[in-house]
Formats: sequence, C-alpha cells, structure tokens
Amino acid sequence: MTVTVSGQVHLHQASQSEPVEIIVSIQGLKPPGLHGFHLHRDGSTDDDCKAAGPHFNPLNHTHGGPEDEIRHAGDFGNIVADEYGNASYRIKGTQISLCPGSVGYSVGRAFVVHAGTDDLGKGGNEESRKTGNAGGRLACCVVEAVNN
Repeated sequence: MTVTVSGQVHLHQASQSEPVEIIVSIQGLKPPGLHGFHLHRDGSTDDDCKAAGPHFNPLNHTHGGPEDEIRHAGDFGNIVADEYGNASYRIKGTQISLCPGSVGYSVGRAFVVHAGTDDLGKGGNEESRKTGNAGGRLACCVVEAVNN
C-alpha cells in the first residue's frame, strides 16, 4: 500500500522586523515519529524533491537545531507525526524573511519534510553537520507570495 504525504505550509510576517510565523499541517507520515523539516535553497520539487538542493544557508553555517545560534537559516528541526501519521507544527523563523532584498528572503525556495529524524547537527559526523542525517525527502512545496 502506497501512502501519499500531503499537507500545507503557511507563512506570515507582520513586518520586516518581525520573525516569519510558519504553520504546518502534514498527513501521510510514518506514524509515530519525528521527521526533519527544512527550508531548502532551490524552489524546485522535481526529481522527488532532490532538485530543491541543500538547506537554505545564506550565512554558510553548519547545520543545527532551530534554537541554536549557529545553524542554517532553513533549519526547523523535526515535526512529530502522531499515531495516524498526521503532524501539526508551529514555529517562528528568525533567520528567514518574506521581504524582498533581505538576506533570508524565502519566496521561491522549497520546504521539505524528510523520512527520518533530524539529529540537529549533533550526530558527530560530517553528514550531521550538513543535513542532520534526516534521510530521504518525502514531500516538498515551493514558497509563493500571496498578498491578502
């Protein structure tokens, strides 16, 4: 039986000086468990999300958790799938922006949910410092600007 991972990611930024509020709702994940959730550099969902490229990292930092001072701008840790494979997540993005011209400008980039748990850069190997060992890419979407 094939399960399709689907969902929505909503972003809101009240002003240029405020963080971006990220609200996520995803269904079809392997229950229960943690799944890495990141903003990737490129805005493509091709090749099963591999075309999204690496994590969004405009300051060239090593991978970390969302609370770490040193981390990629696109490091948002893990979402938690419940026993039915559903996940809801809410976080503030302090290193990303919806304002054109800012270093962390995120419109046109891709969010990716991963098959495995993000070790938050604490796995003790080179891959951990790049990806958090979060595994394959289950689903992705491109950030688009919508003015309401």
